[in-house]
Order: sequence, then structure tokens, then C-alpha cells
Amino acid sequence: MKSVKEAEKIILDSVQPIQEIETVNLENSCNRVLATTVSSKLDFPYWDNSAMDGYAIKYADLANYSDLEIIEEIPAGYQPQKTILSGQAARIFTGGMIPEGADTIVIQENTQKEGNKLKILSSPQPQQYVRKRGSFYQAGNPMLEAGITITPADLAVLATAQCDRLSVYRRPKVAIFSTGDELITPDATLQPGQIIDSNQSALAAIVAQNGGIPLPMGIVPDNKELLRKTIAKAIREADLVLSTGGVSVGEYDYVEEILAELGGKIQIRSVAVKPGKPLTVAKFSNNCLYFGIPGNPVSALVSCWRFVQPALKKLSGVAKGWQPEFISAIAAGEMKGNSKRESYLWGKINLVDGIYHFEVAGGSKSSGNLINLAQTNALAMIPLGVNNIAVGDRIMVMFVN
Repeated sequence: MKSVKEAEKIILDSVQPIQEIETVNLENSCNRVLATTVSSKLDFPYWDNSAMDGYAIKYADLANYSDLEIIEEIPAGYQPQKTILSGQAARIFTGGMIPEGADTIVIQENTQKEGNKLKILSSPQPQQYVRKRGSFYQAGNPMLEAGITITPADLAVLATAQCDRLSVYRRPKVAIFSTGDELITPDATLQPGQIIDSNQSALAAIVAQNGGIPLPMGIVPDNKELLRKTIAKAIREADLVLSTGGVSVGEYDYVEEILAELGGKIQIRSVAVKPGKPLTVAKFSNNCLYFGIPGNPVSALVSCWRFVQPALKKLSGVAKGWQPEFISAIAAGEMKGNSKRESYLWGKINLVDGIYHFEVAGGSKSSGNLINLAQTNALAMIPLGVNNIAVGDRIMVMFVN
């Protein structure tokens, strides 16, 4: 049985990032992983412009003139038509292009205007409120590095730099299926002894949120031949396979046996974690990585958040930051750990007066209790060997989405 850290390392070392590149339009690039470093042919600002509403002047005139002649008005988006000579000024608005001859902006609050004459009541500093061309970014320099996930903020940067076509990595294809005769789809009529399959919906959402393309393959009954065909098809068509159920030690748990028969190299069989101890990870010659995770709903999600999500990030081409994000928080209630396994308790984290507080979900902590998973946004990690956490104790908490 592997420790959590050992399992994480084995999994990430087994991932071969996708190298196939696609070209997409700017409007379709959000949440895609940038495949090449982006630069722009433009300086930013594009030209010298004003940071404030006021007047463009020659700084040297402050020592020689008590009044300046206003010769032009320059709103944003307007190209100045006149050059500022000694004794002259131009009315200018925020973002307006600095006219030739001017080198300083005096804000309007520090001036007095009478007709076309301008009196300066308080002198500015030299070049004050002038945003110089190229002071934020110079053409040809790296703007965004390869391996980042493009965010809405990045879109704004790319748009202003006129980078409207981008090279991104192909999105990973993730095959998802559930195993078990007891399972039915959410739209089927529930019969005694049956269980509605909730895992496929949740796991497909996690895959999509992390940039993957879910390939739903449905429910596979406890039939070895049908399971073999499904697994073989998934390995051929997907970059990563995610199955739930069939990885424990029951009479109908065939997954590991089939993986070996199909040429998979078993990397992990179980992990010292609660919930989610049964975890089968196998790698195939085509670089497809197979995850067999428990069928219990909470175990499935914890396994996916803790182990599959980092692998998916690396697979997608993200350059760094694959591991989950942990922060320190204060326990809002008592919690129980496990003497032999690292424990993850699901619940909610909130920011109160600048300090994070974690509240474990109410009710049963059974990994089969899907109901109290609602609105979970974090997992509290209780280290191996720590049996009790008291109210007010500091704990490490992992964000989930």
C-alpha cells in the first residue's frame, strides 16, 4: 500500500503531457493551455498618453509663462493635429494621445481656465501623468509563457495586443464509465436493491472543469467479457481512463486482472488514504493512463480530486502547479483521523475576518453518503496517525472544484 505522497509522485511521473497543438481564435481560447510563448508586435501603451484629465504642456514653460494659450482639445481616440509650442497647452482627457511638443500633464483640478487662457495653480512634476509608449510592455518581448491556462484576464491582455490566433495543446480525452450490476442511470426507474449512478455526472464535470473532454461510456455490468471490451475501447480512444467500482477484492472485481491481460503496467493497487484506499493505476504502451477508483460516491470524488485532477493538469500541458492547493485553516468543529491512513474530510471553508475556517459536513461520514457532499468546496487533511482534531486547532485544507 502506497502513501499519499508516494502515489502522487508515481502518478505524475507516469504522465506524458500531450504535445499535439491546435490553433484557436481568441474568443475560443479561455481555459485552454497555451502551447507556445506569446509576444506582440505592439508596444503598450501604443503611444504616449495621459493618465488623467487635464492639460498637456511643456514643463519648461512653468518658469517662463503665467498663462498658457489653449490651442486644441484631445479626447481619447483622437490624433492630435497641432504641435505644442512654447506658451501653449492642449486640453486632454484620460487616455488621450500626448501631442508633439508636450511632455507633462497638469491635472484639471490644479488649473483655472478663462476663455482660451490657462493659469496653472499648482505645478506638476516633470513628465507627471504621462504614460510613456512601451512603459508597460515592449514589442517582441515574451508576454504570456507556454504552459499557462488562459484566463479571462489573459484574454484582455491578448486582445489589447492583437493576438487573435493562439496555439494551444489539444484537450485530453477522458473515458469515464461505472461498473456494477446494481447501477442504473438517473432517468431509470429505481427497483429494490439498485443504486443510481451518480459518479459519471460528477466525474465528467471535474474533467470538463480541468480542460478535458469527457467521453461517457455508460454503465458496464459485472460481466468480464463486456468489461474487457469496454476497457480495451477506452484505452484505444482516450488519453486517460476513469472507471469507478470493481477495484476492491470482491468476487466480481475484474478490473486489475483485465488491465494486466491487456498489457497494462500496474503502478498502484492501493493507497493509505481514507476514503479511497482501493486505487488502481495502470499505464499502457500508448501512454494512456488508467485510473480505477472506488465506486462509493465520496471515495470516488476524493480520489479524483486528490489523484486524478493533478494528472489531468499535467497531461493537458500545464507547465507547473499540478498538485492540489493546501492552505492553513482553523477547525470549526471536532474531527476524527485514522491511525493508519491519511484522512480527508469533506466540508466547507469560509473566510472570517481574514482567517480561513473549515467546517466538516454534517451527518454521517460514510463514503456512501452523497447527500452531505452538497456545496463541498474543500477537504480537510488529517495526517496519518493523528486521531483527534479539536475546535480551534490548525489544519491543512485542500480546495476542490
